[in-house]
Amino acid sequence: MGLKGALILTAVAGVVAVVAGLLIVIKSPGEYGLDSGGRDQLQLAAQPSGMPQQALFKAAPTVPPPLPALVPAPPLMPSTPKRIVVKRLGISAPIESIGLAKDGTIEVPPVEKANLAGWYREMSTPGEAGPAIILGHKDTRTTGAVFSKLWEIRNGDTIEVKRQDGLTAVFTVGGVEQASKKTFPTQRVYGNQTNAQLHLITCGGTYDRTIGHYKDNIIVYATMTSSYRG
Repeated sequence: MGLKGALILTAVAGVVAVVAGLLIVIKSPGEYGLDSGGRDQLQLAAQPSGMPQQALFKAAPTVPPPLPALVPAPPLMPSTPKRIVVKRLGISAPIESIGLAKDGTIEVPPVEKANLAGWYREMSTPGEAGPAIILGHKDTRTTGAVFSKLWEIRNGDTIEVKRQDGLTAVFTVGGVEQASKKTFPTQRVYGNQTNAQLHLITCGGTYDRTIGHYKDNIIVYATMTSSYRG
């Protein structure tokens, strides 16, 4: 079967959590981009489709995530994330742990809780070595949501994740990608990494009224460059 062959090619040997994430994403990449269940259906005349004043990251799916022009900080011990803050965009939102739905796809935060982000608990915790994945809605049927301004983020911006252990992991953005949900860069987003990375995912691009979903994902790649207590 073609899907099983693709899963094998994208799996990362020896990392069980990453393999699990790759298997599920490649099976239903749209679900990783908040693509089902009537979500992301704000009826607007137009949606932003690009990143003005900054070139989007573009590369083959197997190319590693882009890194900021700073030395990565040493990884931290695992700790559950509690809140995500992006000061320049005015984002300050609680984080909920999410796993897999009964159909084998990744859960997303409840659409009625617009200002809630979801951390995929089968991957690294923010600050731990490897990619930590946080998803959030772009909008709902009636209002903007937690990641409505994510497409405005810039290389060099900082993202703070407050953790249960009292530490705040600070990540610096190294690149932003707009990818079609049909060709989701699975390996780049979920593949194993030696440093502590944070990958944010939301919807973006053109809103297709015929299917009730956005066609693309906005993916932010950031690397931990410092941490502090507080």
